[in-house]
Amino acid sequence: MRAILLSVLCCSVFAIAKAQNPATPVKQDTTAKLDTIAPAKYVNQGRIAGKKAVYRSLIFPGLGQMYNYGLVVDDVKAGRTQGKRIGQKMYIIGKIGAIYAGGTLLVMSYIDNNNNYNRFLRELQYRQLYKKPDPDNGLTQYPDVNALTVAKNIYKRNREIVIISLVGLYGLNVLDAFVTARLKYFNVDETLSFKISPTAIHTNANSMYGFNQIAPGLKLTLKL
Repeated sequence: MRAILLSVLCCSVFAIAKAQNPATPVKQDTTAKLDTIAPAKYVNQGRIAGKKAVYRSLIFPGLGQMYNYGLVVDDVKAGRTQGKRIGQKMYIIGKIGAIYAGGTLLVMSYIDNNNNYNRFLRELQYRQLYKKPDPDNGLTQYPDVNALTVAKNIYKRNREIVIISLVGLYGLNVLDAFVTARLKYFNVDETLSFKISPTAIHTNANSMYGFNQIAPGLKLTLKL
């Protein structure tokens, strides 16, 4: 009899404990997922435009400036700027013209100095071989061999200077395209301000004795 009562009591306790468990599943909090969504990644438009301008200028001189000209045209068409930016367009076109005008003059100067260098070099070689001026070279007015050598060296030096100038013009073309593209996205609007406030400057004039002097100064804070 006792065994029967104990069995009935155990079954009752088990049924009560099972009834206390919720029948429906607990809903998960979805607001936590919304709070952990990463913000949109910042895109540096000036850096992207600068790289594109550099690549184009490296491929062909003036192509980076044409890319910057297209950026100005796009801003005018989209209404992001006031007016038609005629002055800025003419300025970019002028830089392209200056690049090609300077490059043309340098190339012509290189050809001229290279031709004269080879001319004087042939004259020196002819005189060393035949001990007289070359009648077909047109340099009979130089009776001294030393004068021919000096002239040859001058034209050679001028030719090397022209080559360095061409490399410099090429690099300047790339630098100008990069700076112009970056400055297009540089913010210089009315929010630019500055603030001057007093401050204290610590000096180490007497650091060997363990003392630091404090001098008054001004602190300039720029807000971009």
